[in-house]
Amino acid sequence: MTDPDAEPRGGEMTLMEHLRELRTRLFRALIALVIGTAIGYAIFPWLLDALIAPYCAVSPNVAGGDCNLIALRPLEPFSVRIRTSLVVGLFLGGPVIFYQLWRFVTPGLTPRERRFTWPFVVLSQLMFALGIGFAYLVIPQALGVLLNLGGPRIEALLSATEYLSFFLAMCIALGLVFELPLVLISLALVGVVSSSGLRRARPYAVVGMVTASAIITPTTDAVTLLLVAGPMWFFYEVSIVAAWLIGRRRERARRTRS
Repeated sequence: MTDPDAEPRGGEMTLMEHLRELRTRLFRALIALVIGTAIGYAIFPWLLDALIAPYCAVSPNVAGGDCNLIALRPLEPFSVRIRTSLVVGLFLGGPVIFYQLWRFVTPGLTPRERRFTWPFVVLSQLMFALGIGFAYLVIPQALGVLLNLGGPRIEALLSATEYLSFFLAMCIALGLVFELPLVLISLALVGVVSSSGLRRARPYAVVGMVTASAIITPTTDAVTLLLVAGPMWFFYEVSIVAAWLIGRRRERARRTRS
């Protein structure tokens, strides 16, 4: 069997070779996810305090330092633990998952560009972590707005499922938003997109970003929507500049060869 991590042979791969490579890389990514999820399940009791800290910081019902979420169904604690463990597994398995993704793309790159493999993996994990950190900072502000919209006569007692679904969805959404420049820069490296193409697509991209933000955020308020769409737009503009620099470098190299 051909080692998918070996450098590609001269000539193009057949369709079956592409499918076999994709299957191998998906399997490796799945193994990393399973191992990370198992670790997340084991550390969940210690992780829970950090997860509910944003809620405790803004909840009007916290008295004497006692801050707990409620469970409305017998299986709710278990389902919350599994869901949280999967997100932890996605984060811990991120380096392997990003590496497998990048190595699947690298056959379309030059040997010089393949040297960006490990920087891509490290930056992918770093950007995902920064997205989660950003979510951790903005969630208290979003919760503070949401929990007080109904006025003083409405008491907010959140269930574990409701709160952690909101928290984890925001973390994943902003983690993926912070990956946007790496995705677009990768596409620019393989020649799929260009700086001019990204500029022409900007109006449609902005509409798509706002629509995607409305879909992936668990609430319908404008605050959380802007918290997701704002960074997404900023990273899109950064990607346009990066794609322009990549295009200039390639044009300069082409002129040197000719």
